Parts: sequence; structure tokens; C-alpha cells
Amino acid sequence: MAALIAILLRDIRLATRRGGEMLTLVLFFVMIGVIVPFAIGPDRETLARLAPGIVWIAAFLSMLLGLDRIFRADDEDGSLLAFRHAAIPLEMIVLAKLVAHFALTALPLIVATPVLAILLGMEMGPFLATLVSLLIGTPALVAFGTIGAAVTVSLRRGGLIAPVLILPLCIPVLIFGVGTITVGGPAPLFLAALALVSVAAAPFCAALALRLADD
Repeated sequence: MAALIAILLRDIRLATRRGGEMLTLVLFFVMIGVIVPFAIGPDRETLARLAPGIVWIAAFLSMLLGLDRIFRADDEDGSLLAFRHAAIPLEMIVLAKLVAHFALTALPLIVATPVLAILLGMEMGPFLATLVSLLIGTPALVAFGTIGAAVTVSLRRGGLIAPVLILPLCIPVLIFGVGTITVGGPAPLFLAALALVSVAAAPFCAALALRLADD
């Protein structure tokens, strides 16, 4: 457990030293809320009705920007090779990096959601439902992103290919995430189940992809 916490803190410390990447994600997330109203028009009712979907799309696109840093830097400096031969299972290391990636990408976007809600004219009820759906569903986006980053870590332009690979996997997350806000019913349960299954499976799938990349 101490080794996993050390890996988690290491990734967070390295990311905070760079700093600009996290700020870029948040600014991109907010900028979508600034630009979309100009495209939709001044009708506040229409904008408020589309706001949940806009927030989820903004979160998804913003999180794609950080995929390449999950394993790429470790592969370049040799840390990934050491992880493959570490005493603790590679799956546990991947899980620690998944948690770190969630803390560095999803949580800042969730914190910035009130700004986007104001720009889109969301009322308090839909806003709170949006926050809940993001808390439930973004772990699934992070899990799929981790798998995509592991599959493409050995490719020269893996950062461009990974979003294409995970897009089909993320579409159900977007559907149930928006459905949690607009429809309700069993949508939150499906979203939670999808998040749990993806987070549970991601360390094993990503670790397998990393081992195959080493071969």
C-alpha cells in the first residue's frame, strides 16, 4: 500500500510542477461553455435544455487532452520499464496512476463546473444533478482513457490515436450521464454500474497492453 501511495503522490507532484497542463484542461472546459452559446443563439430556454449534454461533452473533450501523459513520460524516462519489473503487480501500479489521473483531470473539471453552469444558464436542480452525474461517470472516462493510453504508449503518435480508440467505449457513459440529468429513472444506476465495471477492469486491461508493448 505504501508503494501505491508513493506512485500516486509522485504523479500528482510531477503534474503540479508542470502546472500548465491542468490549467489548460480547465480553460478548455470553460471555453466550450463560452463558445457554444454563440453557436446556439440567445434563447436561454434552449441553452438551458442543452446544457447537461454540453457539460458532458466539454468534460469528455477536455479529459482527452490529458491522455498522453498517463504513461508517455514514464515510457520516455525508463520508469515504465522499472514498473514492469517491480515487486508489486503492474495492475496495482496502473490503478494508482488511474487514481492520480482522475485527481488531476476529472476533479478540476468538476470544480470548474459551476462556472460552466453560469455561462449556460443552468438552474440549481439541473446543476446539482450534473455534478452528481459527473462524480459518478467520470471515473469510467478515466478508466477507458487509461486503457487507450496503455494501448498506444509505444506508438509514435499515440496521443492522437488513443481518443479514436476509446470514443466508442465512452459513448454509453455520455448517454447515461446526460440521461441521469434529463431522464432519471435507472440511468444513474446504469452509469454507476458502468463506472464500477470499467474501473475494476481497466488496471488488468491496461497492464496487459503495457506488457504486450514491452514485447
